[in-house]
Amino acid sequence: MNSQDAEPIETDAQQERRSDHDVTNTVQVSSPREVRGAVRDLFEAAYPRTSFDPVWLAFHDFERYFEGLDPDYHGVDTSYHDIQHTLDMTLAVVRLLVGYEQSVEATDRLGADRARFALVSALFHDFGYLRHRERDRDAANGAEFTLSHVTRSGLFLERYLPQIGLAGFAPVASRVLHFTGYEMSLDDIELDDPKDSVVGHLLGTGDLIAQLADRCYLEKCRDRLYPEFVLGNVAASSATQANYWSGMDLLLKTVSFYQKSAQQRLEQSFNRAYRYAEAVFAGGENPYIAFIRRNLSFLMTIKEKQDWDKLRRRPPCTLPDPDGEARLIALAMRKLRGFSDTERENSARLRALDPGYTPV
Repeated sequence: MNSQDAEPIETDAQQERRSDHDVTNTVQVSSPREVRGAVRDLFEAAYPRTSFDPVWLAFHDFERYFEGLDPDYHGVDTSYHDIQHTLDMTLAVVRLLVGYEQSVEATDRLGADRARFALVSALFHDFGYLRHRERDRDAANGAEFTLSHVTRSGLFLERYLPQIGLAGFAPVASRVLHFTGYEMSLDDIELDDPKDSVVGHLLGTGDLIAQLADRCYLEKCRDRLYPEFVLGNVAASSATQANYWSGMDLLLKTVSFYQKSAQQRLEQSFNRAYRYAEAVFAGGENPYIAFIRRNLSFLMTIKEKQDWDKLRRRPPCTLPDPDGEARLIALAMRKLRGFSDTERENSARLRALDPGYTPV
């Protein structure tokens, strides 16, 4: 990509980045149409003789499923892992993908078919959060599948890829998607073709950098990811045992998460694949990394000064149900109250058995 084709980056001096826009402040990542157009432009510039049709169909189906327009599935109801997150991540992946193709030898390039597979995988990497109207009728919210959503996404993708002419990648789809999650160790993902591993690295990188560079990442962790973690049995297992006691506690542990997990993945497990984005931006910049550093620096500053009122952004919520975020929070609160009620009931039973019992 020459300098004339490089993507523009609007600086803060030009315009404050909008909460529903990407790191360049030029693409509205809450809009499937806008993101599809941006992805198509990059794809067709990189693969001018290959049809974009399978990816276009995947965008169409993504919107249909996540908006709740498919008769078999409820729409997305996880306010952190919402429509905007998937679109933001997919845009990041196409940039990494195109940058990779420009940066490696011809024999190492992924090629158009594998590129289409990568983009469709990005669009459906969080499909596992969607509830099937029959099979999942006992689940009140998709966040209940937090610890299994990648596996569920992979199973869907295996069925879906043949429908859009990408059946050849169905056998590796589940394993490739596991690079975006924590359901299995990255070291245990076995793929015969190194190029499929590269796709996994690009997907895992795109998923992380899109989240970490989100303009409202800190507020979303505190207000949206925590309720999902509560329903997904990640935050707490009882009233006395918890990984995260509150949304604020989750936020306070975000720097540690980055240093001990996300950074290790980005720098080592994924072989610094984030660098490939630099090939598609003017001046070889990487706005994803710039915004990640900015978010983490801001968090450390307000933590040091205890100035938590600075986190006051209200990001748009891209769920089909306008009350979806409130419903998620209510479900999480109900579950937390249930933990407390259970602890009180257990203590009462123990006191009845042993009048001298004192809770620890």
